[in-house]
Amino acid sequence: MVAETFLPQINGVANTARHVADRLRARGHELLIIAPGPGPDSYGDVPVLRARSFRTPGYKEYPVGLPDPSIERAMADFRPDLVHLASPFIIGAYGLRAARKLGVPTVAIFQTDIAGFARQYPWYAAADRGIWRWVRRTHSRADRTLAPSSASVDALVQGGVPRVHLWGRGVNLDLFDPKHRDEDWRRQISPDGRPIVGYVGRLAAEKKVRRLAELTDLDCRIVIVGDGPDRAALEHALPTATFLGMRRGPDLASIFAGLDVFVHTGEHETFCQTIQEAQASGVATVGPAAGGPLDLIHPGENGLLFEPGRPGSLRDAVKTLLDHPTARGRMAVSGLHRVQSRTWGAVVDDLVDRHYAEVLQEAAAVRRVA
Repeated sequence: MVAETFLPQINGVANTARHVADRLRARGHELLIIAPGPGPDSYGDVPVLRARSFRTPGYKEYPVGLPDPSIERAMADFRPDLVHLASPFIIGAYGLRAARKLGVPTVAIFQTDIAGFARQYPWYAAADRGIWRWVRRTHSRADRTLAPSSASVDALVQGGVPRVHLWGRGVNLDLFDPKHRDEDWRRQISPDGRPIVGYVGRLAAEKKVRRLAELTDLDCRIVIVGDGPDRAALEHALPTATFLGMRRGPDLASIFAGLDVFVHTGEHETFCQTIQEAQASGVATVGPAAGGPLDLIHPGENGLLFEPGRPGSLRDAVKTLLDHPTARGRMAVSGLHRVQSRTWGAVVDDLVDRHYAEVLQEAAAVRRVA
């Protein structure tokens, strides 16, 4: 596995890579992880090769991997049957090149709309078209690309990427569960009993967290969980919101379960895992009518969608849920029901038994013809 980011970083790519690694090892597969450093040189009994890296403006806490000859040497020594490329961009592209040179089939996971994110930062915005061309070139050279939502599949296919398939994301149902609702925490956040509306995620430009300002006149308490470069500016813009910083594990699960409404504000999500975690926690959800949330939220059934380009649309959606607690409760139950089959075990089994297996079969057929 060549991962563009991995532990100790906490983000969607690293978390997905971790769950895939866990399941592969549980099923008895041998695994080598290649990821940017610094970080531990092992994950349990799995060795982790740390490639050279650098820090970028706006994302200094995330090391960006550099092409490193040690990657190809490590692959040649390990002799893998298949290379899994987790959100390939720089070291992932180099890992793809090394795999092709060694004649090893590849599966690339499209997970981050890097070009969309770039447009949110002045020093990267002009490069968005070049970034997209690079992403298209990289994924076009993989034997199979897996995208996490219908919207991202369509975007890749329309952009000229071949061999694209849909592969979603799992959710940890042992961690995220309505039973973790803590009434003491709720009283601490909302002593007067107002409903609690929450956001969980990185506090950065592409997440559009400033949109929560539309909710400040509603009869609710706003809770923001996460950290990032925009935190200070957001605290100034949202003085009545409660900022809880980065939370993980059971603490995060308790916060999710304690919400009345979960809101995701950004439209550049290829999947949006936090919506799925909120649904697993028994919470009605609101998300943008764009990208990954279109697959996760069925309006009126398990939440509501808002139009990112229409001011007040987010406020209207949240107000509807706040004003109709019975409907909100029904949507929360429906969301919980829909995620029950989306365990990480089931999702990674589908990756291995369908996508890996088909790619390996196709590679074997090519070798037989050759």
